[in-house]
Formats: sequence, C-alpha cells, structure tokens
Amino acid sequence: MSSNNAPTRKDFPADFRWGVSTSSFQIEGAGQEDGKGESIWDRFCQQPGRIRDGGNGLVACDHYHRYPQDLDMAKAMGVNAYRFSIAWPRILPTGRGAVNEAGLAFYDRLVDAMLERGLDPWCTLYHWDLPQALQEQGGWLSRDTVAAFVEYTDIVTRRLGDRVKHWITHNEPWCSCMMGYWENVHAPGGNSFADALQASHHVLLSHGQAIPVIRKNVAGADIGITLSLHPITVASDSAEDAAALQRHDGLRNRWFLDPLFGRGYPADTLALVGDAAPTVLPGDLEAIATPTDFLGVNYYFPEMVKNDPDPKTGGPMRASLVEKHGVERTGFGWEVSPQGLVDLLTRVQRDYNPAVIQLTENGSTFEDQLTPEGRVHDKERLSYLQRHLAALKQAVDAGVPVKGYFAWSLLDNFEWAEGYLRRFGLAYVDYPTQRRILKDSGLWYSQFLNE
Repeated sequence: MSSNNAPTRKDFPADFRWGVSTSSFQIEGAGQEDGKGESIWDRFCQQPGRIRDGGNGLVACDHYHRYPQDLDMAKAMGVNAYRFSIAWPRILPTGRGAVNEAGLAFYDRLVDAMLERGLDPWCTLYHWDLPQALQEQGGWLSRDTVAAFVEYTDIVTRRLGDRVKHWITHNEPWCSCMMGYWENVHAPGGNSFADALQASHHVLLSHGQAIPVIRKNVAGADIGITLSLHPITVASDSAEDAAALQRHDGLRNRWFLDPLFGRGYPADTLALVGDAAPTVLPGDLEAIATPTDFLGVNYYFPEMVKNDPDPKTGGPMRASLVEKHGVERTGFGWEVSPQGLVDLLTRVQRDYNPAVIQLTENGSTFEDQLTPEGRVHDKERLSYLQRHLAALKQAVDAGVPVKGYFAWSLLDNFEWAEGYLRRFGLAYVDYPTQRRILKDSGLWYSQFLNE
C-alpha cells in the first residue's frame, strides 16, 4: 500500500501534529437525547428535497454512544491530535439561558477519553449547528447571536479549559454564511447575497469577541479560526480573466482573510457589493482583528475562473467558474490538485504571514465498496492522501509554518446536503450495523504514523 512518492513521518518535524477531524452534527447522533435542543440543521433536514438522500443527523454515526471505540481506532491509527466540535444546542438547548448539564457532561467524558488515549483535543466551537431558537430570532443576521456565541464560548471554555488548550472559534464561515444565506444549499437556507455578507460579518465579529473570553478561561490557550480557502487560476491569459480572478478572490478568500489580519474588508470587493455591504459598527473591525495563535486552513480543491459580465451567471463579482477538462476528480466532482495545496499555503504565507498554519481539513470522497471479505480498497483516496502529504512536505520544506495536518475525516458521516451519499472517512461506516472498518487509506495513514 505504500507509494514511492509518499513521504514518511520522519520527513516532517518531530513535533508535527498528526490528527483527524470530525464534527458534532455529522457524527454524534443522539439528536433528541439528554436534553439536546433543535439545531438549524435538524430543521433543514425536515424540509423535503433539502438533503439528497432524505437523511438526517438524528443517529448519524452514533458517536455519542460509541465514542470510546472511535477514539480507540484513532489512537491505534497513531494520530496524536483529535479535532471535534461542540453541538451548541446540546449545551444551550435554546441558544442562551439555561445550561443543559447532560450536554456538558458528554463533552467532559469525550475529552477525558481523548486524554486517556494520548490524543490532544482540538475543539471547534461552531461547526454550523446553530440552535434553531436563535435562528428564529434572526440567526447570524442578528447582533444578538454574536452576544449569544460569546456566552456559549464562556460556558464551554470554563468547563473544558482545564483540559482543552486548542480552540477553533468557527469552521468555514464561507459555508455557514455564503452557502447558508445566499446559495440556498446549507441551513438555514436563504438566497440573499446581502444577508450572507451580514451573517459573515457577525460570524467574524463573534470570533473576535470570543478570543478574550477563551484567553481568560484557558491558561495557555492556543486559539484560531478555520477558513475554507481555494487557490485560484485563470481560464486564459487575457486581462479580463486576470481581473476576474482578482474579483473572485476578493469574495472567496480575501473577504475573510483581510479583516482577520487587520486590513478590514477588501476595498475592491466592497465597491463591487455596493448596497449589499454589511453594517459594520465602530470597533467591529478591531475586534475581528484580535490576534490569534494560528490560522486553520481547510483545503480541498482549486478553482478556475473567467470574466463573466452577466449578473445571472457571473454574480456580483462578474466572474464564473470554469470546469477544467481532463483532470482527475473526486466523487464530488472536485479537482484533485496536490499542487493547489502548495500554491495556497505559499500564497497565505506570502500575503498574510500567519505565525502558524494548521491544515485542519483535507480529504476526498469516492465511491467506496465494501468487499465480501470486509475490506474497502479505496485506492483513489489512498493516492490522494499520499500525494497531498507529499505536497504538504514541499510547503513545509519551503518554509511555510504548517505545524499540523488533520485528515477529513476519521469516519464516513452525514455530509450535509449530500446526506449519506458521500464518504470522506478513513474508516468505512456500515450504517445499518454501525460497524467501523478501516479502509486501505486509513490502514496506510496508520502505517505512515506508526513507522
């Protein structure tokens, strides 16, 4: 199962962090147990046609009950870090107010079980499962949700901060805001560009306001935010396409990176969004730029753009995506590009110079088949993993300060609008029996880590 081009663990610094990533709604299940409140994703799943296979997160991988075996598998694999997220409605069923002790107790057990196995806990506070009660009061369009997030952060970090040192405030604001409020494919399901920009501002603001709270509650806290970022190329060498790349990058990447690194929202993007620009109050941009300890980067695929003046197809940035022909693709249709990872990481370092980058997600979905012998020969994912680790080594060798790699994901899971149709796991989940089976990719990662 090895490849001549794959690096070995010894090719990376001895203190490099090797992990797997998961998220609460995607694996926990126990959707109506122990006092958990409803989330926007619970509600979204109930709407006909929203989830491709009609699935929901009520059982998912039943990680809520099976976490000891899942963590045993992670330990045996050889990872030394485990990224998970907290379900806000499990802690505060109505988003604010009364704390659900049973919810906090679950995360106590989960964190203690990680530490018992030598797994360093990396906690994401928000991986998209907003309490439905807050959505009904405006969701991320309301500044009240910013205050609610800070209260929730305070509760969780006071409880877990004696054991959890690594904190990620938000996972992929692009997905929770742009796909949720504008592209209408994620919860809560909206199609307003202005709403998406306002929601993204409030998410970034809640990140900034939560940082001092985490620092107060957690001695030696290591704090960051995770962004989904894309390297972007042009369809041609025309000046029009070059300008389109700049516009598209302004919304896709710089809209989040610039304010986090103290530059405010990019002026060229603000000029293009016009009346859709968010309401920004005095002090907001300073709060968003509160210093962090690392930048989390999720990398999946590059994008290619062309100039497109038609507002229907080119959108507010007057740029549309071009599908490259003859390239390798995942089951999701995403281009496989290890070089894109190198390009992205070197660009982030060059333009923003974060002290530390953590590669908090990277992975692929293919049409996995369980053999009669109970094996999954996922040679495409295995090759993807090996080549992306080789690309990561290239970036590290070039001086990019990447200090950790978290494979997405430990388990096949509920893949949002795709339901259970997409499998990203290093371990196959046989949903009818909840059996976990390490795929060839997971076996190779284990071999790589245990060398």
